[in-house]
Amino acid sequence: MTPGTRLPDVSEDAVDPRENTAETPVHEVMLRHPKTLSARASIMQTRAALSSDHVHLVLLTEGRRLVGTLMRTDLPPSATLGLALAWSTLAGRTVSPDTPTSVVHGLLIGQGIRRAAVVDADGSLLGLICLKQRKTGFCSDADVTARALSRKEVTSQISMPDSCPEDGLGRR
Repeated sequence: MTPGTRLPDVSEDAVDPRENTAETPVHEVMLRHPKTLSARASIMQTRAALSSDHVHLVLLTEGRRLVGTLMRTDLPPSATLGLALAWSTLAGRTVSPDTPTSVVHGLLIGQGIRRAAVVDADGSLLGLICLKQRKTGFCSDADVTARALSRKEVTSQISMPDSCPEDGLGRR
């Protein structure tokens, strides 16, 4: 991985006053199991992944190695076919696991993005750093799990409300 594929270095003096994580490294707050797509994913598959309001950055991988990222703004016109990798980039979308979160916070805010891939010096994907919607902190694995469980509960309530339980034969 070349230095050009990482978010640029900024002095550690660039601390967001709302954050109390000046010395907390990214690897302590990153999502450890981000969703990925194969580097062979199509533009249509990538567009489908980005259709979720919670997906802001698609990570394209070959094995453990991150080879590209895409945001909605990177996608070509809807009629375009082919591999998504051709439209992807790493520049400005990766950080080192030891980068202080205060530095990453400032960089993400400055670029107007909320996600960056966390990669080691060899380009292996280690995780994903996610700025919360209010931009005052970072998402955790626990946050993601809780949101997923909440969506499942809402889906099951919609498909089978308590006021109309199934009779055991699949009928209501």
